[in-house]
Amino acid sequence: MTTDRTRTSISRRTVLAAAPAAAAGIAVGAAAPAAAETGSSASEAVLSWFDTTNAAVTAAPAPTQVTNSRTWAIAWLAAARAVRRVPHGVNANHYRTAALAAAVHRALSDLAPTQQAALDTALEAALDAVPDGRAKRKGVAAGVERADDLLSERSGDGLDPASVSPAYTPPAAAPGVWQPTPPAFAPAAQSGTRFAVPFALDSADQFRLEAPPAIGTPQYRADLEEVRIYGGLDSTARTQEQTDTAQFWLGSSFTLYNPVLRAALEHHTGSLRAQVELVALFHVASVDTQIATSDSKYAHLWWRPVTAIAGGVEDGDPATVQDPSWTPLHTTPSHPDYPSGHNTYSGSAEEVLTQLVGDGPGAAYTIPSPSAPGVTRTYTTWNPLTAENVDARVWSGIHTRSADLAGVELSRNVAAHVLSRAGDLLA
Repeated sequence: MTTDRTRTSISRRTVLAAAPAAAAGIAVGAAAPAAAETGSSASEAVLSWFDTTNAAVTAAPAPTQVTNSRTWAIAWLAAARAVRRVPHGVNANHYRTAALAAAVHRALSDLAPTQQAALDTALEAALDAVPDGRAKRKGVAAGVERADDLLSERSGDGLDPASVSPAYTPPAAAPGVWQPTPPAFAPAAQSGTRFAVPFALDSADQFRLEAPPAIGTPQYRADLEEVRIYGGLDSTARTQEQTDTAQFWLGSSFTLYNPVLRAALEHHTGSLRAQVELVALFHVASVDTQIATSDSKYAHLWWRPVTAIAGGVEDGDPATVQDPSWTPLHTTPSHPDYPSGHNTYSGSAEEVLTQLVGDGPGAAYTIPSPSAPGVTRTYTTWNPLTAENVDARVWSGIHTRSADLAGVELSRNVAAHVLSRAGDLLA
């Protein structure tokens, strides 16, 4: 994928240099299983339960993205814990296949109860493929136990929709301060995620971002001018390719990135255990990233471009342009600008995939978009998705570039921390 990046290009080295390499020596899936557990047999079982999870969450989604990420995180972290160690004297492949099936089934039965019939069918098919015996019995028991333990552990963690988006009263209008945005002027969303219990972070503010570029600084002026020129509904500077990129990445990051994770699994040559751990850590990092994102957003409460450019409160900077008629290409989401949530999801995904898989899956992969029906894009590595996300939110007119880049930085820090805690999370 190539895109005109005049005034818009980023490089991984410059943008993400601040992120730690804490996970470089991580021992995820380090204990190599028997040969029978690698290759196609492992992928078939993992992909089957990946698709079952995706179908269940798609059929009965929560209205908040982080709640859906939580469902994946619980189901697959339970599975990862269940398959991590094999009892002495049993067939490892049979045990782990049964444990994966039982853990994901048990967790989803609790978290997506309307999908019980489909989940039961999937469990029956999975267990029919495993020979009866001690390995199967112990695998099922371990999967159920790990799922029940984790469901209990995460009960009341503050990631239910009501807790994620409680009533919130914004402060009085002032230069730089977030206000509800047109056209709906809807209440603030996701303000409660910052109070949720993380999986691995010590606290929601552990990686809180520094304040955004202040009004009157060169960076603030450059950010606002770029959005005004390239992100307006009637922009004459934005190319059709840039508009297409903005449209492609407009939809839910949760939905956009599941095919990316599946592509990583399709080409994964490791064991069932390593594949399950990849899915678990991917979604755990996503949840913790969204908690940290909410913290920084509501700590800084920075106004959106549409408010800064077209709102009723002027910023007092003679170098910026106030234009009450300006409208962004896409409707602005109802939460503060800094950092960009899309880019925190993107950065987290790239960090986990890079650390656990490499720069790409080893082959071309193609993904669709919920906001561009019928359109697909093909890639060979992970980083271009992050770069496009950064550009897309500017070209949509809904984020400044500083908010996008800060989102990538924050999420890579969080994801690296999650991976550094993998041993504890998976135990």
